[in-house]
Amino acid sequence: MVIGSGLAGLTAALRLSPRPVTLLTKTAELAGGSSPHAQGGVAAAIGAGDDPADHAADTVKAGAGIADAVMAGILAAEGAERVRRLLAAAFPFDLAADGTPSLGREAAHGRARIVHAGGDATGRVLVHEMVERVRRTPSITVMAEAFAHDLVVRDGRVRGVLARHAEAGWVFHRAAQVVLATGGTGGVFLHTTNPVENTGDGLAMAARAGAVLGDLEFVQFHPTALAAGDGSGRPLPLLTEALRGAGAVLLDGAGRRFMPAEHPDAELAPRDIVARAVWRRVAAGERVTLDLRAVLAHDASHFPTVLGLCAEAGIDPWTEPVPVAPAAHYHMGGVVTDAAGRTSVAGLYACGETADTGVHGANRLASNSLLEALVFGDRVARAILASGDDGPLPPIAVPEVPAAGGSETALALLRRQLRGVMYDHVGLSRDGQGLAQGLNLIEDLRTAFDFVSGGTGTFAQTVAWGEVRNLLLVAKLITHAALCREESRGAHHRSDFPQALEASRRRSFLTLGDLDRSDAIPYPKEARHAVPVGL
Repeated sequence: MVIGSGLAGLTAALRLSPRPVTLLTKTAELAGGSSPHAQGGVAAAIGAGDDPADHAADTVKAGAGIADAVMAGILAAEGAERVRRLLAAAFPFDLAADGTPSLGREAAHGRARIVHAGGDATGRVLVHEMVERVRRTPSITVMAEAFAHDLVVRDGRVRGVLARHAEAGWVFHRAAQVVLATGGTGGVFLHTTNPVENTGDGLAMAARAGAVLGDLEFVQFHPTALAAGDGSGRPLPLLTEALRGAGAVLLDGAGRRFMPAEHPDAELAPRDIVARAVWRRVAAGERVTLDLRAVLAHDASHFPTVLGLCAEAGIDPWTEPVPVAPAAHYHMGGVVTDAAGRTSVAGLYACGETADTGVHGANRLASNSLLEALVFGDRVARAILASGDDGPLPPIAVPEVPAAGGSETALALLRRQLRGVMYDHVGLSRDGQGLAQGLNLIEDLRTAFDFVSGGTGTFAQTVAWGEVRNLLLVAKLITHAALCREESRGAHHRSDFPQALEASRRRSFLTLGDLDRSDAIPYPKEARHAVPVGL
């Protein structure tokens, strides 16, 4: 069983063919999650003079000291091969005049190695192609509008998933292997580029199942979300990193370029540095803008999505700079896996943004996310196929159906309040007092949630209830991890501990049980868990 229909889930389901696969997605359409919205591209060392080792080195460098070099090597080497296979299969990547892939450069990459499709619509084009392949694959059964409520674990092993379906109601799906590919956690923050369905469902389910989680404090905020929202908390449109790679510059409230004074790489500095530089000015009441005029005058054909977003917002980027603000974009942390996607719970796998392979460390390198979905979605499937057939599943009792419902209005209010707490207290710059206050406020909201819960509810009410339940847990986990890491590293910035500490240069691991332990150690010298050796 695969839960999630972004690029990682689709890749895993396809690679498992002809083994029967059930793919669950809570969305009405097959394509879901952040993948279709990815404007940047796919990083791959396929250009003349480039090498996967150089790509891996850039990945490790961006990871601020804690990226797993072995995982980075796997990502870069297998990623380049995956992209070459897609090119050989006539995937519609953008090509230069000589017929070779047109390669762009993005922040913290040592050279141009980003392949695109449809200009700035790479994610949409890639997911569309995968969706069509899934629909043509008879071994894959797609169940849309199916909300995965919880994993069913018996004797330390996954035995299936309890899900609420729009038409069939509550269904217990028995499965010997379950793949979590539910995307990220951006929906826990008020301002995010993520779609509304990104509510950390897989992370929360894995936590309740007892899985080891890792690096949860590291949340990447994209520096340049289009700041033209109405304050409703709806996702903010992303203005792709490729714009700055092509020469777009950031301007402060007085119309002055400020990034050269912040970092030697200016607008091409790592995302966390650019995001905090923008955030400091926005927090001080300045209007920060991204000037695209020179880029568009040179070649506007590569950015149709950006031009469309600006038009929808009533902004003319040809004549005026575009207002921007940082927004939660990508979660480096997740469910800890080995190189084959296996978690600490037998039979449970994870891939894509849901997983924490260690490849991103404290800060993801630009355009490594679609690549990660392709590489590790494939690796998860290969591991499952190599494990063989477990034979008939042993009989187990059908799980009890929960009282999963409540007032949608009350749940929506709680959700917005929680997202505000997270953006204000656990956002781009953190401190111990604010994080402690955040934990108290999250607990207050959890108490309020218990009061509005009850009844079986409609499908929509069950999803609304389940998402708030998951968001509350995700918020507590992230905040706890951020409070424990008393240093600044990568995307995690503590104003009360502004320096990176050599003694803390290690990944962090925790389980749900650690939230109730006063002596929990977030990043010990030796990991307190064990996952199988990767393939």
